[in-house]
Amino acid sequence: MSSSRLTGVGVGPGDPELVTVKGVNALRAADVVVVPVMDSGERGRAEATVLHYVGREKVVRVVFALNERSDRGRREAAWDAAGAKVAELLRAHGSVAFATIGDPNVYSTFTYLAQTIAGLVPGVVVETVPGITAMQDLAARSGAVLTEGTEPLTLVPVTAGTEVLKDALSGPGTVVAYKFGRQAGEVVAALRETGRVEDAVWGSALGLDEESIRPAAELDGSPLPYLSTLIAPPRRDAGRGGKL
Repeated sequence: MSSSRLTGVGVGPGDPELVTVKGVNALRAADVVVVPVMDSGERGRAEATVLHYVGREKVVRVVFALNERSDRGRREAAWDAAGAKVAELLRAHGSVAFATIGDPNVYSTFTYLAQTIAGLVPGVVVETVPGITAMQDLAARSGAVLTEGTEPLTLVPVTAGTEVLKDALSGPGTVVAYKFGRQAGEVVAALRETGRVEDAVWGSALGLDEESIRPAAELDGSPLPYLSTLIAPPRRDAGRGGKL
């Protein structure tokens, strides 16, 4: 049986100061830290964040088809190749940390990697270290309150379709939308149609030099960065504690 350990470490939405102490310790304790990159080769947010805490010599870049949705064959081949590379690192070193933006259990590439590794490295121990999510960071930076009292919270990846988002906006509680930059026009239309636009806030590149945070009412429908986050709170006019 293998004594290998694969740890998915959430490194937050981009601001290096938002990596938890446990996350930093996990990165430093691992023999190798894997960071996902696209085949175009540019440095991603996870890699930039990791390099604040571990040396370049410890970091291994592994190509993932991070945004591939239309070509399933290409996506599956990329996952297989990435899994084989990480399995090789596990056999050679024993302890591998995989850094992912946000949280490794929230829409993360780590989920697919862990499934692949389980079949390639029998007995591997898989664990995760939670990370701060983009919706938490945007709430803190914008002053938006995610939930009060008995309000539900709905998280929607707009890659699932704007009808899914519209259904959520028509319901109660706060709605958070991820990955909607390319469909910004449809998202703004859904906010206006459901009467949610006035209190909604949008953000991207949180904690980075190019950070942008704006009221959703100011958006004109032009395309936005792919990793955009939206918070659309419900109307709260019942006074303090009114949602209890």
